[in-house]
Amino acid sequence: MSKQRAGLFIAFEGGDGAGKSTQAARLAAALEARGHTVLRTREPGGTPIGEKLRSLVLDHGHGHIDAHTEALIFAASRAAHAGQVIRPALERGDIVLTDRYIDSSVAYQGAGRGLGEDAVKSLNEWATSGLQPHLTVLLDVDPAVGRQRRKAGAAAEDRLESEADDFHSRIRDAFLELAGRRPESYLVLPAHDSVADLSARILDRVCSLLASLHGVPAGAIPGNPDGDPL
Repeated sequence: MSKQRAGLFIAFEGGDGAGKSTQAARLAAALEARGHTVLRTREPGGTPIGEKLRSLVLDHGHGHIDAHTEALIFAASRAAHAGQVIRPALERGDIVLTDRYIDSSVAYQGAGRGLGEDAVKSLNEWATSGLQPHLTVLLDVDPAVGRQRRKAGAAAEDRLESEADDFHSRIRDAFLELAGRRPESYLVLPAHDSVADLSARILDRVCSLLASLHGVPAGAIPGNPDGDPL
């Protein structure tokens, strides 16, 4: 019996309008074409309770939500997501791609809302029992460009997206600071680059990471006697 491959956990982060969903979808398609089992998910959400919490915290019309309540709602959604979806998928050996994870709370509630990055990080590490991505892809977008992209789409801005540009500037700075602390765990890319170029660079990094985890050259994977590309 062949040994089961270890799962791989990748988070896509960045300001609103950075193109995270687009890049996650393209990476998933590329990996599935190479024979990998991929789970795409998102935060807040990913579980039935998480999707209900997503509506409460992002949709307009639920009244005032103070910063502490907001942070706790995100953490509650993430707890369910990590325990019910991400961990089981990793245990199966799947590749998990999530649109947002802990860094988003550290940036949005810790920096953007002024709750303190360390406090929000600790809360979410407790909520997830310390589950961390193998790699975080940070798509860096200027807040003005992000807003322009959002307004060009069909959907209206949600409660957080509609915050002022200075709020989004604090978030951008926080994301870059997080990546700067652990550069080996991040791939920071300018969101204004072409979709195709971004996709190629992300796939290249993920293939290298897969090869490293499996202990084989980048051109082959365990259980792949033909040595096809990852």
